[in-house]
Amino acid sequence: MTTAVSDAAEPAYAARAERRVPPMGGLNPTLLRIELLRVLRNRRTMIFTLVMPAVFYLIFGVGQSYATQNAGRGNVAAYIMISMAAYGAMIASTGGGAMVATERAQGWSRQLRLTPLSPVAYVFVKLLTAMVLGALAVLVVYVIGVFTKAQMDTVGLWVATALIAWAGSLVFAAFGLFMGYLLPSENVMQIIGPGLAILAFAGGLFIPLEDGSTLQKIAQFTPMYGISSLAHAPLTGDAVQWSWVLNVVAWLVIFAGGAIWRFRKDTARV
Repeated sequence: MTTAVSDAAEPAYAARAERRVPPMGGLNPTLLRIELLRVLRNRRTMIFTLVMPAVFYLIFGVGQSYATQNAGRGNVAAYIMISMAAYGAMIASTGGGAMVATERAQGWSRQLRLTPLSPVAYVFVKLLTAMVLGALAVLVVYVIGVFTKAQMDTVGLWVATALIAWAGSLVFAAFGLFMGYLLPSENVMQIIGPGLAILAFAGGLFIPLEDGSTLQKIAQFTPMYGISSLAHAPLTGDAVQWSWVLNVVAWLVIFAGGAIWRFRKDTARV
């Protein structure tokens, strides 16, 4: 009897042994497409990440008398357009990363651990989704800028400033993941949303900071300072400073390290 049961169980064990982890840990275009569609169908996310920055640009960039005044190699409207695009990318990428908080609250993380999807692939999908959202936020503001008062001397300036604003959103995608694993709340964006606005103001994204001022010295230690300075540099003609790059790299390491730390603690008990 024992032998019969053992013989019957052998095929099951053999089949289990032959199962292999999918290529790239389960990461594939279908998974990414599903994740993107799920995010894009969230109306609240679309309003805050795509509509609000564009509205702010129209109000503070187009609807003001100073919009056509010169600002380096363009005008003030272009300067504000860059700021709002960077702000939109910041909100979008943070929101995309922070969605892990909702999935954790709903028990979705535990369900995923039963699938062949590796934790690294799962985090990578979240980062990709956040970066795509950031790209959409930049694109929307820039398209509106093209058809309004924003002006820059060359097409290369448009491309360079847009790419820098978008690339900087990687910092806040990592920040969103960190907060998503740190805050056990379905309303994580309602908690950190006001904080993002404060970071934008403190980093000089909305109001140019006077060189040598106290506010400018404080701003150098905030996460948005380096991104804002690098994104505006092609327009203003300012030379890139090593402190700007160091600011971006340092905060990326801090947020990514925090996200990895919290992710390991979270998956260890799943």
